[in-house]
Amino acid sequence: MSGDLKQVIVLKDDIDISKGKEISQAAHASLGAYRKASDKKVSEWDNQGMKKIVVSSGDRRLEDLYEECKRKSIPAYLVKDAGMTEVKPGTVTALGIGPAESDKIDTVTGELKLIG
Repeated sequence: MSGDLKQVIVLKDDIDISKGKEISQAAHASLGAYRKASDKKVSEWDNQGMKKIVVSSGDRRLEDLYEECKRKSIPAYLVKDAGMTEVKPGTVTALGIGPAESDKIDTVTGELKLIG
């Protein structure tokens, strides 16, 4: 086993969308990142209880966080909305990161605030 694994969902907090839209974007981010992780990591994460954390982007750009994940070889998925309901097509709404080692993800998202 490779240690404590988790997934972090980062929601963009400077767009005005409904709670339902926000939840659906988080789901897209979670599944998208999950699909980018290795089968081994997914299996380990499943066995550990699939820990997920949801945070707000604050003043960070999701695109920058995504690029940082790519540089650090952390599986990540950037959600760009189709634009059929509340936002323009291509609007970045969420970022899914992991499953990966908690301490590795924390190097990218550690300063972001939990959504309460």
